[in-house]
Amino acid sequence: MKIAILGAGISGMALARFLQQGGVPMGSLHLFEAGPVAGGLCLSKTVDGFTYDVAGGHILFSKDADAMQWMKDEAGGDDAFVERDRHTKIRFEDRWVHYPFENGIGDLPKDANFDCLKGYVEAWHARKMTGSEAPADFKNWIRWRFGDGIADHFMDPYNEKIWKRPLEQITSDWVAGRVPDAPVEDVLRAAVGIRTEGYTHQSIFYYPKTGGFQGITDGLAGTLESQIRLNTPVTSVRRKADGWSVNDEDFDVVVNTIALTYLPEIIEGLPDDVARAMRELEYNGLVTYLVAMDREEHPNLSWIYLPQKKQGPANRVTYMSNYSPGNAPEGKTSFLIEITTPGGQPFPGQELEQEMLQGLEVAGLLKRDEILFTDRSQVNHAYVVFDHEYHHRRALVLDWMEAQGLNPLGRFGRFEYDNSDQCVIKAREKAAAMLPDLLG
Repeated sequence: MKIAILGAGISGMALARFLQQGGVPMGSLHLFEAGPVAGGLCLSKTVDGFTYDVAGGHILFSKDADAMQWMKDEAGGDDAFVERDRHTKIRFEDRWVHYPFENGIGDLPKDANFDCLKGYVEAWHARKMTGSEAPADFKNWIRWRFGDGIADHFMDPYNEKIWKRPLEQITSDWVAGRVPDAPVEDVLRAAVGIRTEGYTHQSIFYYPKTGGFQGITDGLAGTLESQIRLNTPVTSVRRKADGWSVNDEDFDVVVNTIALTYLPEIIEGLPDDVARAMRELEYNGLVTYLVAMDREEHPNLSWIYLPQKKQGPANRVTYMSNYSPGNAPEGKTSFLIEITTPGGQPFPGQELEQEMLQGLEVAGLLKRDEILFTDRSQVNHAYVVFDHEYHHRRALVLDWMEAQGLNPLGRFGRFEYDNSDQCVIKAREKAAAMLPDLLG
């Protein structure tokens, strides 16, 4: 069997490794990668001794211990990673607020604290009294779930920064399982200064000692190197009676991890309604900045959130040099700044950097004379956007692909909001489903 895997990001390479470990000969696997380096959204960049993750700050953690250990083993084992305690905050005015926000309202100024507590209790009471169902749109869901105070002070402005769309245009169902429901008792305790915790499953994370998060995909690529075709974009995919043609080369099986929005220009004979659904899937891009600092040490923080407009266009700041000593030269530190952009639109120009730096100054995170240099990266597809047509479009596309035997996989190959560990888990599941037929 000759297998084409379109895209050598973490999903495509993990699938190839699981197939190979399951008994598929290495020579049967052929990975097509448009870029000069394998890794996809897990790529990192090093400039003058400073390393950052170009698609935002990644960390390694998982509820699936086997998947997490597999990722470590593929990248050199436990000794190749550092273990870190997660320290995450929200920057609100001139103070640090515990994360998640509802567990940190006691850190707010008194008036904001009262607004948030009052709104949370009122929303909780309204749900209990009426048994109302969650609103379908994200804007109203926020107020139904958290109340007006948390919506006004944090959730609305922060999410408007991320999504770059009116929140009414986004569905609420994507947050199921992603946003824990803080018990009202915890919020009451937090409001009077009794510390409560959320997201405890992320309290410890791991990160490669060197090479950034790309250290993980470099490990995969090192094993698969002979089968990865770098600088080889997929330009045509055509169904044949006995298999597939990819770039005019015959294959028995094709697995696609390329973003679905690109496929109308690649797949021949695509039905009009499927092509239209692919093109209309919504997503956001990302601009990231490395800010190299002439500062000996950072506060003990992992990453922070910037909800306020006056804090500039950045929504998240990662204390990149705190992740690993290998991310900055000795005696220096660094930030990784994330700014989302509407998918399919031109990226902002150089003025974005000045807006970003001015906002970080207002937030009290840095002073201009500490900055050694900055470096900018751009990612076309970074986040899936769950607009109200998302489920319909996605189902139409995936149903057609699966009926054709064109296997979809990966964050944008399936348009699912998956972290790297979930990509590995789904690649493992896909390999298990494919192996009986491949080994027949």
